[in-house]
Amino acid sequence: MGNFTQHESLDLAGAVILRIHLDFGNHLDISRDCDTTAAMSTAFVRRTTKILILNPNSSASMTHGVEEAIRGINLPLSTEIYTYTAPPASPASINDGDDVQQSADVVLRNLQDTGILKEYDAVLVACYSVHPLVHLVQENWPHLAVTGIFEASIVTSLSLLPYQDNWGIVTTGKFWEKHLSDGVHHFVGSENSNTRFAGVETTGLNAGDFHGGVDPVVVRQKLCEATKRLLDRGVQAVVMGCAGMAGLEDIIRSVATEGRGEEAGKKLLVIDGVKAGVGLLEQMVRNKRMFQRS
Repeated sequence: MGNFTQHESLDLAGAVILRIHLDFGNHLDISRDCDTTAAMSTAFVRRTTKILILNPNSSASMTHGVEEAIRGINLPLSTEIYTYTAPPASPASINDGDDVQQSADVVLRNLQDTGILKEYDAVLVACYSVHPLVHLVQENWPHLAVTGIFEASIVTSLSLLPYQDNWGIVTTGKFWEKHLSDGVHHFVGSENSNTRFAGVETTGLNAGDFHGGVDPVVVRQKLCEATKRLLDRGVQAVVMGCAGMAGLEDIIRSVATEGRGEEAGKKLLVIDGVKAGVGLLEQMVRNKRMFQRS
């Protein structure tokens, strides 16, 4: 796997786009001495996949945390990842339903005004919620493969777990307990109890607390406590229910190791919705190209 490097960011009406790409140390030089007066020909060899990870809040530090998580993904050479940070009019931290709606309104208007989505094959909405931007982008830009980190985490959990095992979500504030529980039941098509979904445990923090403003010791303590409560329900997969938690997998796994032993700690699925979303979108883009006519 190569090393990630970053290009200069592009500011579009307050939103920031950052390109992240793989820089491989060894390059294949296919240039040859040739007669430039001779007839030339070109051939299309490989199509790339361009994914935009859309942070609907205006926190650049949260986007940076997402970028750090992406660096650990083993991506194909043909995949290009870009990040988007919402304009300043969007909340810096999305903590309730009003923030969700405000961020959707601000970002949708910015996307329409700038027209940037025509440049991409796929969009990942990086807010762990039932975010309106998922269906709004699907409706307004039907050429795109679109999902959110919330939806991608559910698909990934259900795909990786044996049928008898269950999963749950560790997230931030109290508001999200009902919001996410209702969202899970709606997404899987079950309004009643889904025995594989063990529920939501909250840390009492907000998304911005994971990237400054709160002592890291306090963040770790609260995340460990919420994780332990969820593990006590017998889950075999813990979903990190906030984009701001990117990179904190080891803290969650350490709680499982302490309570269940080293082997069980290793086997626990700790699911980052951003990573899950990138993997899912890659497959969605391939499937759209396979099963639709352009």
